[in-house]
Amino acid sequence: MIIAAFLTLCSVQSHAQIRWGVTGGMNFSTSKFTEVDVQARTGWNAGLTCIVDLPLGLSLQPALIYSQKNTNVTESIAQNMGFVELPVSVQWGPDLLLFRPFVDFTPYVGYAISNKAYGDVSFAGIKDFSSWEGKERFEYGLGIGGGINIWKLQVIARYCWNFGSLYNVEGWNDIKNHFSDLKTDNRNFQGLTLSLALLF
Repeated sequence: MIIAAFLTLCSVQSHAQIRWGVTGGMNFSTSKFTEVDVQARTGWNAGLTCIVDLPLGLSLQPALIYSQKNTNVTESIAQNMGFVELPVSVQWGPDLLLFRPFVDFTPYVGYAISNKAYGDVSFAGIKDFSSWEGKERFEYGLGIGGGINIWKLQVIARYCWNFGSLYNVEGWNDIKNHFSDLKTDNRNFQGLTLSLALLF
């Protein structure tokens, strides 16, 4: 479904110029499970993108990417999940001939296809973090940032908020059984994303 939506977005030409490309970059994501102030962990993203140039300095840029996101569950356990994502970037910026700076507003949806926990293997509940049971695999969110186009290269930095929950009610209750200091909210991955695209 996500792949079909990407192809549909890129096929809507309406007299607009379309450029295809490949994109990749780094994710610096976190999702606080506990009261411990954990640091963001590094993941990566890669995939395909296309830019539809519109009038008045606007452009539309959907992408189809694989995005690996990591976070500390505790100081000794980390969660690693991979998502197929469809971000649709709405951009505005002036064309300054040699380059084009722009602001970026990006809603996105995704679906988790990989899941692994690693760290302290002696922890009795580590298998729960590596299981799909109790997890919400669908994600949706919003990214806000900015970027610049120079020739066939594009750089974008954006901060992404995920509005969904990583666990459903049953799964969250199971996780809380392992810890006495869990926060009441159940946030999903969020953080800074840096990407570089090569356009053709």
